[in-house]
Amino acid sequence: MSMRGSAARYARALLDVTITESDPVAAESDLAAFVDLVQGHPDLQRTLANPVVSATAKRAVVQQLLERSQPVAPVGKLLLLLASRGRLELVRDVLDIYRERLMEHRQVIQAEVTTAAPLAPERVSELQQRLAKITGRAVTVTTKVDQAIIGGIVTRIGGTVYDGSVATQLAKVRDTLTERF
Repeated sequence: MSMRGSAARYARALLDVTITESDPVAAESDLAAFVDLVQGHPDLQRTLANPVVSATAKRAVVQQLLERSQPVAPVGKLLLLLASRGRLELVRDVLDIYRERLMEHRQVIQAEVTTAAPLAPERVSELQQRLAKITGRAVTVTTKVDQAIIGGIVTRIGGTVYDGSVATQLAKVRDTLTERF
């Protein structure tokens, strides 16, 4: 099985357990804190990734980290399990997949909005409310600025793109004129 497939199994199991036994949002936060801690300390990262270091030693290191951070129980158990099995390299993927599944569980979708100029916070909020009304789900919005679109807005929700940019409209006009003449 691929690394991503294994990470998906662990993420799915973690979400199932946290839904019944704990707080899924707190679990996401605790798992993210662990990933950030490891990525923020190169020596720790190298130690946990080093195949020469035994799984028992890695488990002991993870246990010490968990005693300090006190994550929700399912996250602690998962991290110790991954350390025991020599699978700590999966933690980043587990976190990413867990976040995706948590958003699905909470019926939240992610929208990426691109504009030619930065949007005011009240415009972002208004757009978020409109998208929530259209989709029937809660929406989190991330914004990007790309001056190449000239004006208008491009919204990406999952695999669907709603392109209302001036650049696209100009391209369509150009194509129409080219076809006719």
